[in-house]
Order: sequence, then C-alpha cells, then structure tokens
Amino acid sequence: MSNITFQHILLLSELLLCGAKNNFVELTTNEIAKKIKRSQQLASKELLDLEFFGYIKRNKKSKKYSIKVTEKGYQQVYDLFLFLKTAVESFKHVIDFEGHIITGMGEGAYYMSLNGYKKQFKEKLGYEPYPGTLNIKLNSLLFIEAKKEMLKYPSIYIEGFSDQSRTFGWVKCYPAYINDSMNINSSILILERTHYDDSIIEIIAPFSIKEQFSLKNGDYIKLKVNTNNPI
Repeated sequence: MSNITFQHILLLSELLLCGAKNNFVELTTNEIAKKIKRSQQLASKELLDLEFFGYIKRNKKSKKYSIKVTEKGYQQVYDLFLFLKTAVESFKHVIDFEGHIITGMGEGAYYMSLNGYKKQFKEKLGYEPYPGTLNIKLNSLLFIEAKKEMLKYPSIYIEGFSDQSRTFGWVKCYPAYINDSMNINSSILILERTHYDDSIIEIIAPFSIKEQFSLKNGDYIKLKVNTNNPI
C-alpha cells in the first residue's frame, strides 16, 4: 500500500458504499467532496490518483463521472479491513485497579452464606466463596471510572432470588488476578444492591485472601481483570 493514503482508502470506501463495486455509479466531484469532507479540488486530485493507480475506472458524463472500483481497489480496502479486524479481535482488554484494603461492613459473610448465592457460585465459578469479601478502596478517579467501564463487558451472572422474608439482587462476577498471581481464583463483584459507593470494590475467593497473601487493612493491592475472558 505504499502508493495509497488514508484519504484514498476513505474515498474508495465511500465509492463502495455507493455501490461502485459491481456497477458504475454517477457522481459529481462536488458530491464526492462532501462525502469525504474535502474540497472539490482535493477530491478531483484523489480521483485522478486512484485512476492512475488502477483502483478505479471512470468515464466523464456531462458534469458527472461514471465510476467503478476495480478488483485491485476493492482488494486494498478488503486487506485493510482484515488487518484491522485481526488487530481488534486479538486485543486483550485488561482493566487495572489499585487501592487499599479497608474494613467492610460485615455483610459479606452473611451474603456468602446464603444458599441462593452459594449454589450458583459453586456451579458458575467452580467454588464456594470464603464467607466474607475483601474490600478495596480505589485510590483514583481513573479506577472508579474503570469500574463503571467494566460493566460494559461480559460477566459471570449470579441471579437474584427471594426467600420467605426478602428479595436479594443479582451479582456480576469478573474473574480477577490479585497482585499478578495468575493461578489464584478470585472475582470482583458488582452487586445490584449495595451500601458501598463506586469507590469500593468487593472481591471473593475460595479462601481468605488476607491470609493467603498475608495482607492487612491499609495494605496496597493491585487487581487485573481480563474482560475478554469472563469464564
């Protein structure tokens, strides 16, 4: 693609959108200029370039041109499409979090002991969580915004349920790595109902995270979530 620029690709793409792959389409240079948001003079020059490179064929018809994208021109756009598709699909979207361990409200142990949650955690996460959550106070607005962003990605969904006295909300689980320990099962929880604000993250694991990592309240901790791999 040494002889073709982004603007050439943009023009070829617009022509393809107009149906110029299989048919000649009639367009004025002014119409083309509006589509690619360039001046009429620049649009004319880029059409000449594409014709010179063999990426389009065109015939003058009064004030309009009858234009068709050649197979060579189509292949240029298609090759770029495949390149961008591969780049996007191979991207591993990792969200980082950092903060300090704080004392929770003591509700984690209660909720983790409820059969309505325990059964689903066992089935969907592969373990029953330790009775309690590790609570992290995020130390930057950047990480608080990242927590909101995380909701856009697939999660392991724990359904809400009701017992004889009350209704319990859903829970979204995002498998996470703690302090770069890649072989430890743990998950960040996003709860439908919580007393915490967006600056707090709750984490579960099949063991006491504090004991496993010799942590205490106030300790600094790093978390990573791979949003391409929710299971």
